[in-house]
Amino acid sequence: MRRTAGRLALNGAATWTVVVCLFPVYWMVSTAFKPSRDIQSYHPRLVPRHWTLDHFRRAVDADGFALFWRNSVLVTLAAVLLALVVALGAAYAVARMSWRGRRQFMLAVFIAQMAPWESLIIPVYIISRDTGMLDRLPTLTLVYFMITLPFTVVVLRGFIAGIPPELEEAAQVDGCTRLGAFRRVALPLLAPGLMATSLFGFITAWNEFTYANFLIIKEQDKRTLPVWLSSFQTTFGTDWGTTMAASTLFALPALFVFLALQRHVTSGLASGGVKG
Repeated sequence: MRRTAGRLALNGAATWTVVVCLFPVYWMVSTAFKPSRDIQSYHPRLVPRHWTLDHFRRAVDADGFALFWRNSVLVTLAAVLLALVVALGAAYAVARMSWRGRRQFMLAVFIAQMAPWESLIIPVYIISRDTGMLDRLPTLTLVYFMITLPFTVVVLRGFIAGIPPELEEAAQVDGCTRLGAFRRVALPLLAPGLMATSLFGFITAWNEFTYANFLIIKEQDKRTLPVWLSSFQTTFGTDWGTTMAASTLFALPALFVFLALQRHVTSGLASGGVKG
């Protein structure tokens, strides 16, 4: 009886947690399909009484939708790929090689990961202004690369440490160079870790708003989708229906990426924490 009661309590707590986490998402999607009169009603309904696609049409037809979508995709993918390449080399050096300052390097990476990156807005803005890099997508790409790099290094370092070095040593005995052994033996085994870090890096860069709003000021055609979402708020109020529809469209790429990589996420993060 105690075991059954404990199991029911855990299942109930898990169900309640899922409901609490998913309800804002459900409310966003359901509001996107409601007519404006129902959104402003004093008696909100969980399920729309009438369904409409007008808000989605206005969101897609809004100025800059396709352009901002392209900007977000380019900046996010470039930042994630750059972070993977740099972090892979750094993580391999920390996990496989012995060199002076290795512990201090990882300590600095952990500190950089824990530090709130919003605190760097002012120095990043001043540096970008003084070097003429404001209103440029490469600047935004470098900032997102800086944000996602510490987490990527930490996860990949633990994942590489979990791969027995004897596998690479055996490949080197068979004639492979150190780089060739890593590429032929270790790299295929790193696929779950690469998938996991790519997912979290993608979500972080895709959702980022603050830097995109501060670094892209004059060139409106260089803005990204998070900044575009704020354009539906005017001095006359907020178009909540179109905002919710645009937010739903904005969340779809991250959802698709998660569904495509979710089977690798758990194994990647678990393997990344095997060894320190």
